[in-house]
Amino acid sequence: MTNEFVLSLAERGIYTILLVVGPLLILALAVGLLVSIFQATTQIQEQTLAFIPKIVAVLIGLVFFGPWMLSHIVEFTTDLYLNINRYVG
Repeated sequence: MTNEFVLSLAERGIYTILLVVGPLLILALAVGLLVSIFQATTQIQEQTLAFIPKIVAVLIGLVFFGPWMLSHIVEFTTDLYLNINRYVG
């Protein structure tokens, strides 16, 4: 294995991770922004109000994006296993 091959494999892995967690991170960011705006306008500074909606939004996002995320992870893992002879040796 050459250095370029290892770097390309690591790049594909990082790209897959970012692609899979991206929708959940964007969802958590949007909900966090909405909760922050709500807290600023109502002057409610309850700490749990910042975390509970984000947790619920991410869990709902997992329900909707879960199959898509799983298919991408399985596709990447299957590609790794099918090409294991190129990685070892």
